[in-house]
This record gives sequence, C-alpha cells and structure tokens, in this order.
Amino acid sequence: MKAYAILFIACFMSLSMVAQEKPVKIVFDVTSSDEGVHSSTMRHVKAMSEAYPKSQFEVVMYSGSLNMALKNKSSVEQDMADLAKKDNISFVMCEGTLKRHKVDKSELIDGVKTVPDGILEIINKQKKGWGYIKESK
Repeated sequence: MKAYAILFIACFMSLSMVAQEKPVKIVFDVTSSDEGVHSSTMRHVKAMSEAYPKSQFEVVMYSGSLNMALKNKSSVEQDMADLAKKDNISFVMCEGTLKRHKVDKSELIDGVKTVPDGILEIINKQKKGWGYIKESK
C-alpha cells in the first residue's frame, strides 16, 4: 500500500513538472493610475516569464495607466525597459489614450509599442486563445 502511495505521488509530481513546461499566452490589462498596480504587474510578468520562458506575455496599457508607460513619469520605468528587451514580453500603449492626453509616442519608455485601441487589442488576443489577467488593486 505504501509503495502505491509513493508511486502515485511520484507520478503526480512528474505530471506537475511537465504541465509547467507547456507554453502559455497571457495578456495583462492595465488601466489603473495606481503605482502599486504598476509594480505588481511588473512582478507578475517577470515571475511568469521566468516560470514559463517559452510562453508569451503582453501588457496592454490604456486609460488611467498612461504614466506607467511614460519616460520620467513611470515608477516602473527601468523594470519595463528591461523586460521589454525579452523576446517573449511586449508592452503596448493605446494610441487613443495617447491622443486624448496629447502625448507623443516619443515620450514612451524604450521598448513600449503602440496599438490603435487597447480594448480591441485585448479582445483580439482573447479570440486567439490568450489568457486574460486584469491587473487592479
């Protein structure tokens, strides 16, 4: 009986380790102006990209999260610039938000790209099977 229990636990642990290797695709939705949310988003993206190095992650910023993506205004500027250098992580800002606030693309942190509409970007990712995480307080 004890041998079966040990065998079961060993098989379960093996499956768990294999399951963690399966690539995922996750889009993070950030609309908050709260710097705590910005910090936790960076922690989540960094941790998940380390746990799943063959996976893809995209952070979509719009609305109140504008300062998160701006040079000299973001509390996570260095973390974002560093993570944006990775092939499997992207940061995108909504062009509509930039236009509403009269912000030029040149003011974005290095590595941050733009998309015409942040909400539509998220919807399109979900249609393609991407997982969704809303970052909030």
